[in-house]
Amino acid sequence: MPRRIFLLAFILAVAPSGGVHPAPAPAPAPSEAAKAMVGAWEFSNADRDKICTITFKADSIAIGMKLEFDPACGALFPFIKEVAGWRRAENDFLRLVNAKGRSVLEFSEVESGMFEAPRPGQGILFIQAAAAAAPAPRTVEQISGEWAVVRGSGKAICALTLSVAAAGEGFALKRNPGCEPFVTRFNPVAWRLDRGELLLSSAGGDTWRFEEADPATWRRVPEIADSVLLVRKQ
Repeated sequence: MPRRIFLLAFILAVAPSGGVHPAPAPAPAPSEAAKAMVGAWEFSNADRDKICTITFKADSIAIGMKLEFDPACGALFPFIKEVAGWRRAENDFLRLVNAKGRSVLEFSEVESGMFEAPRPGQGILFIQAAAAAAPAPRTVEQISGEWAVVRGSGKAICALTLSVAAAGEGFALKRNPGCEPFVTRFNPVAWRLDRGELLLSSAGGDTWRFEEADPATWRRVPEIADSVLLVRKQ
């Protein structure tokens, strides 16, 4: 009997330690809130002059789920090199996390399909559904050029040249000869873009504000009885 016990102990000692292990526990199923995030979204700053694409994936990893940024994001937002995954539970923040699972950004949902998060040195950052995002705001280069001031009757009353040369907080504006008193009294000397609006500034510090009706037409706001338009010259 002692010999049998010795042999059994020897066999157990030299047997492979691997043995049969239980299968690893499956990753928890993503929440409904997480499932709704899967796909491509717009990633931007508040002014939307920095825009790129983030793609949330349903593939599970140790720290959450996979994601991808398009190549433009790295140049626009250098800190994203820290981001290795994402997580979102029901009624919780949308978290972009690093390789250790710590939050790099925590986005709260401010309206359906739009999330925002503060980032020191970057201001407020946004994630919104790419399909629902508004068109990117116009750039200075897109707006510069030859424009006509048109009154409600459809008559052009002044020709303006919007340049890209810096002038104070905006850009230089040239008023061409032949303008009617309505424009000369205002005396525009500069222009700029502000939160999607086109602003003309006078020498006296007054401002005319215009909103885009279409790429070639901007309407002065608030509207007056005899509307004023800026129309791009062909």
